[in-house]
Amino acid sequence: MKRWCPPLLLALLLAACAQPPAAPPQPEAASGLSAKPGWSFERAAVAAANPLAADAGAQILRAGGSAVDAAIAVQMVLTLVEPQSSGIGGGAFLLHWDGRRVQAFDGRETAPAAVNERLFLDAQGTPLPFEQAVASGLSVGTPGVVPMLALAHRQHGRLPWARLFEPAITLADHGFAVSPRLHTLLAAEKALPADPVARAYFYRADGSPHPVGHVLRNPELAVVLREIAAIGPLAMVEGPIARAIVDKVRTHPTRPGALTQDDLRNYQPREREALCHPLRAGGRWVRLCGFPPPSSGGIAVGQILGLLSRTPQALAALRDGRPGADWLHAYTEASRLAFADRAQYLADPDFVPAPGGDWRNLLTPDYLNARAALIGPQRLPQATPGRPVGTGPVAFAPMPAQPEAGTSHISIVDGHGNALAMTTTIESAFGARLMVSTDPSRPGGFLLNNELTDFSFAPADAQGRPIANRVQPGKRPRSSMAPTLVFDAQTGKPLMSAGSPGGALIIHYTAKALLGTLHWGLHPQAALDLPNFGTLGGPLLLEKDRFPAATVQALEALGHTVQQPEMTSGAQALVRRDGRWLGGADPRREGIVAGE
Repeated sequence: MKRWCPPLLLALLLAACAQPPAAPPQPEAASGLSAKPGWSFERAAVAAANPLAADAGAQILRAGGSAVDAAIAVQMVLTLVEPQSSGIGGGAFLLHWDGRRVQAFDGRETAPAAVNERLFLDAQGTPLPFEQAVASGLSVGTPGVVPMLALAHRQHGRLPWARLFEPAITLADHGFAVSPRLHTLLAAEKALPADPVARAYFYRADGSPHPVGHVLRNPELAVVLREIAAIGPLAMVEGPIARAIVDKVRTHPTRPGALTQDDLRNYQPREREALCHPLRAGGRWVRLCGFPPPSSGGIAVGQILGLLSRTPQALAALRDGRPGADWLHAYTEASRLAFADRAQYLADPDFVPAPGGDWRNLLTPDYLNARAALIGPQRLPQATPGRPVGTGPVAFAPMPAQPEAGTSHISIVDGHGNALAMTTTIESAFGARLMVSTDPSRPGGFLLNNELTDFSFAPADAQGRPIANRVQPGKRPRSSMAPTLVFDAQTGKPLMSAGSPGGALIIHYTAKALLGTLHWGLHPQAALDLPNFGTLGGPLLLEKDRFPAATVQALEALGHTVQQPEMTSGAQALVRRDGRWLGGADPRREGIVAGE
């Protein structure tokens, strides 16, 4: 029976009406495990979530292109072959090393100028049902990935911009075989067929998705990519593509959005300061670099690993190829503390000040020491946010838990000494379920994001305190994306590029990749093969059928509520070891590593 909740105050609605803890919905459905061999290359490598995309990036590297050049080629192919996860209708965070410095290129979507903090509330002030908000025009943010990639290319590209679109254009013209994963997700999808353009492209006349192996051509996307290749990001701002994006959002049949061409014109990618800090891992010091806000991923991963390193369990070895209960307890408590800070403080830095004026205050040794002292032998009854140095009275309320979704990750190193980690997204599987086409006579197009549902639906708590990550015009929603670069603390040379999709669980999937390689010394493939684990502040999640009953029982004895859902990560990792680049791709998705 459904529990009825009076719509008096939003926070009461979200808190007092809460059901017993449940495992969070996974951003994308599971499609089975596929064993990966692990890879090794001498000078350059591309790890991406689809073989066609990885091969496109490798083609660019062999032609003398840079890591950024390869990332552009990979992203354009992913728009075609992995449309459920990312594309030109979405956004991305790119962390880049050019041999001298780490740069953070922010291509996160922005809220349209005409929205307000009541965007996802009904007339009674009650938050809309989440899935209804997702599959609508309301959820679409101003796409940012193309202008961000153009900015990075101007600084670090070696091949002409148009050359980088050739692999995707060829595939869109000639077609690609529908993969088992794409077919599985299309078969499970309920909202996407409501869009006539998407239905005509992805599904057969009887409503069933095209079968595995069906050659799917996308002539409309080929036209769009040719236009972007010819004139750059201006194609997304002026002309038929821009008009088609705006029309799609504003003519949604039930919940039209507010996006305008002025929003497209006014979008600016940002270059931010990467969050780099020392970390002791595997008996040596490394320099860990993550993405700053509006992503929460870099801070949360850094806090979890930093807190864990300060516990007695930090040195625990794997047991039968898996983390043991004591280690999982310490990891979970560190995660709960990190997620409490995340809910309290993290949002778009152009709208919300950092604690004490600097986001690095959440990662200082003194702060981590104080927070780690809270981790004891039993589960903390409640994990509350800390007070970093210089933090005055807290003006914001913590953000209530809310679903997050989507994404794809790319890790690349080139033969010129560059390295990058880029996480890219349209948010939920198939985004807002809106497919843009400039010409109805041509099949296909590209999907728009539902990134605005990463904002808090509730703008304030019961006391009227605003939530930092509430909707505001021009604001970038908080993200969990965690592209990560790791460097040797002594030599300064790059050691690792990693990241993952997975909604808020991105933080844990990325942390697992780092722990597996840096702490336990595993080949990156073996690290990604490890069972998944994590928490979003509530139940402790262990990947279904991957942990023994004794581990679950031991964790429950320590006070944890344990749930065992599917945990569909899609991590990619490159690790420098013994003069070579070792690569791994998540067995839960279709990715590979290609290179030379």
